[in-house]
Amino acid sequence: MNLLLAQCVPQTAALPESELGDWLAQVPGWLPDATHKAIARRFTFDNYYQVMAFANAVAEIAHAQDHHPDMVLSFNVATVSYCTHSVQALSVNDFICAAQINALPEAQP
Repeated sequence: MNLLLAQCVPQTAALPESELGDWLAQVPGWLPDATHKAIARRFTFDNYYQVMAFANAVAEIAHAQDHHPDMVLSFNVATVSYCTHSVQALSVNDFICAAQINALPEAQP
């Protein structure tokens, strides 16, 4: 599956935890939380303006995919985390959005 071109699917099922490594390999920089029910990535920027530009770009993806992350923003850091709340676990939707966020020009080091 090409995650950059994929569209999130409503009512998607949880991924088996045994497949987590395969999915994580497709989204460099994203790490699972301790429970393996969410993935997160920390993005660092030069200033707050860049953080906000990134946050707005993430919001565009979230809106287009109808799949919304939790975000924590500070002066030069944005942390984005995904969990499919309807299944209280990770789903393919989380990885679709993570891949698309990784592809943002704002996300490049």
